[in-house]
Amino acid sequence: MFQKILSMFLLLVTMSFASQAKELVVWSAGAVKPALEELVPAFEKQAGVALKVDYAPVGVWMRRLADGGQPDVLILSADVVNDVEGKGWAVTSSAQPLGSVGVGVAVKQGTAMPDVSTPEALRETLLRAKSITYMDPQKGTSGKHFASVLAQLGITEQVKEKTKLGDVGYVLEPVARGEIELGIQQITEILPVQGAVLVGPLPASLQKVTTYVVMLGAKAGDNKDALALRRFLQTPQAVQMFKLKGFSPM
Repeated sequence: MFQKILSMFLLLVTMSFASQAKELVVWSAGAVKPALEELVPAFEKQAGVALKVDYAPVGVWMRRLADGGQPDVLILSADVVNDVEGKGWAVTSSAQPLGSVGVGVAVKQGTAMPDVSTPEALRETLLRAKSITYMDPQKGTSGKHFASVLAQLGITEQVKEKTKLGDVGYVLEPVARGEIELGIQQITEILPVQGAVLVGPLPASLQKVTTYVVMLGAKAGDNKDALALRRFLQTPQAVQMFKLKGFSPM
């Protein structure tokens, strides 16, 4: 009887380890979420691998990596690749581009569409707005860039009191609810928010186009499932989905 119980226990432990080995941990920038949420089920079905995907601004992941976090796959902005590889957080030269996206301005659906077509027009629109939101510059790519835009326009102090910084996720949600008048975020994070509408991209001279890449985490090594996910995100099916969700394909 004891032998039978021991055998069953060992079988359960083996199955548990096998199940764990088949789960990939993915840390992804929030800008990629709309496309990745659509692609994950297809990959899981095709590869027989469960993905544990978490989304957060790039700055959050950089701090988590510095604290010792070890995901199997990273999806981050290209401008941090050298830093991530240099610190040994990802496999060197494993980064592959997924697509590029710019920063846009949004308002609540049904409200008047302000002019953001030129730096001068954007400046006036921001000064007239009763309230503004964008990602915390310490956490997200779009927030860091937009803080520099405000500085270039010379209105950082003028808009400070009416600005609410976003933390994680879609910072446009309070705009969609009518709680905040203007929202600024990457276009791929504006389009999915029901009740918010894209006014337009930032003027070309103030724009930042960010390329996102998929990388193998340092612990992934030659993990065939991590490699398979990277390949899958380069397929025509995936490229089309990224395009559909607002990315310019590479």
